[in-house]
Amino acid sequence: MKQFFHHCLTTRVELLLYSLLAVVLWTFSYLLGSVSTAILVCRLFGYPDPRSTGSHNPGATNVLRVGGKAAAIVTLIGDVAKGVVPVLIARQLGLPDSIAAFCGFCAFLGHLYPVYFDFQGGKGVATAMGAVAALHWPSALAVGLVWLVVAATTRISSLAAIVSFFTAPMLVLLIRADLFYPILVLSLMLLFRHRVNIVQLIRGEELAFGSKESGDGSSPQE
Repeated sequence: MKQFFHHCLTTRVELLLYSLLAVVLWTFSYLLGSVSTAILVCRLFGYPDPRSTGSHNPGATNVLRVGGKAAAIVTLIGDVAKGVVPVLIARQLGLPDSIAAFCGFCAFLGHLYPVYFDFQGGKGVATAMGAVAALHWPSALAVGLVWLVVAATTRISSLAAIVSFFTAPMLVLLIRADLFYPILVLSLMLLFRHRVNIVQLIRGEELAFGSKESGDGSSPQE
């Protein structure tokens, strides 16, 4: 009987520690995702705050518009890394993919609603792609190929993001079915963040890569 109670106590302690570790990782992931690479890079390079110029979106495409290729590449790498790092840490700690996937989602959520920048973040495409790549790189490759085809054809980054993540759950279902629901939730959130872009696309008002803002600069493209 003593051994039974000892086993139950040990199991509960292990479960508590496991849960605490998951919560710590999810919090870390959100805080890491909240670091706006675009804003920091523009400050470092001496460019205007991406939230105040161009499309007003703190993302790599807008940094390309207001600062050039070098700054945009650094921004892209930083945003992708925010999705990759938390998932890899969870994997290294031997945690299941469900925990790792939620780490990636928390980083994505941090990018969208950063605690350091009044919860006003970017659209999350690069961070989402990084999280998917760390979870299952073939799925990220499939989604990335869709993005590249649409981007190369239309030269509109928001359209490429919308199409690639609209198809992402279906692609993942064919390649790695157990990740379908995490990718579905992430994709729905990303599409929700692009809801204004969808309206702009219907109106024919979205900007292409490298386009300069005209008028009052209110286009909400990437």
